[in-house]
Amino acid sequence: MQEYFNRQIMLWGKKRQIELQNKSVLIVGSGGLGCSNALALSGSGVGVIDIVDFDKVETHNIHRQILFDIVDEGKYKCEVAAKKIAQRNPFVKVHAYIQSFEDFIVSISNKYDIIIDATDNLQTRAAIDTYAKEKKIPWIYGSVEEFYGQVCFFKKSSFTAFFAAKKLEVKGIVAPMVMQIAALQANLALRYLVNLPVRSDLLYYLYYNSEGEFETKRFFLTKDE
Repeated sequence: MQEYFNRQIMLWGKKRQIELQNKSVLIVGSGGLGCSNALALSGSGVGVIDIVDFDKVETHNIHRQILFDIVDEGKYKCEVAAKKIAQRNPFVKVHAYIQSFEDFIVSISNKYDIIIDATDNLQTRAAIDTYAKEKKIPWIYGSVEEFYGQVCFFKKSSFTAFFAAKKLEVKGIVAPMVMQIAALQANLALRYLVNLPVRSDLLYYLYYNSEGEFETKRFFLTKDE
């Protein structure tokens, strides 16, 4: 294990790397954000990763959902993702759950250190927020379309107080933006899991402006800011 995670151990020490092996993460969704988060977190040494998703791989998914190949079309996304993660890292325990998040939370009693939102709808995110608040688990929201995206480490603030649970129009999306948003989610999760400072309840809005410059805006979601 020390050889596998050598560069990270150089960064934060062997003790933190061992602690990470004892952490568990729930990833809700295994599309673009889910694939990239699962790849980053498993490759970084998170010990247990559970993935919940009932969708199957379609051809139009593959350009941005980086754990899937053409031969995976028609297979359940979470099963394919779990298999490929396990092949890359022998130190992770990964489980696939082919069901909706709403069904999952009434059928499972697993405990998690953090939840990663990798869904594509506001209704499920609202359900994640409710569940996370009940279980006192922080969760990381992520959304992306076209050339912009949002990320927030939710701890105290309410998701539904800032986002109306309505159906949104599907828009185009560029693959690298998906990876960029997922990378921010994964970095926040890792910092939290190894007990490094993380600012919670701060919404990051990342985008390219009309001049092609990449910008980040921040919005505080708690009243004391």
